[in-house]
Amino acid sequence: MSERLVLRRLRCMPPLKGMSALKRRKTVAGAFKVADKSLVEGRTIILVDDVLTTGSTAEECARTLKQAGAARVELITWARVVRPSQLMR
Repeated sequence: MSERLVLRRLRCMPPLKGMSALKRRKTVAGAFKVADKSLVEGRTIILVDDVLTTGSTAEECARTLKQAGAARVELITWARVVRPSQLMR
């Protein structure tokens, strides 16, 4: 696939930093749209995210892509935010 933007943000969103997971999910709900369904129908789509915090944005993007007909959505992320309590396991 060429350098086409498949997902479009429908509205501006406030910074998600400091929001709870629930508030993040509510903020990003319905915020994205697939520009051209023919670009995703039946395909595996790879999402790239710089930092995965709660996963709310990635989940909403994946949901939007699947509803538009993507066969599979994979996520590549460069960093993951981990609470200190999760490091001690």
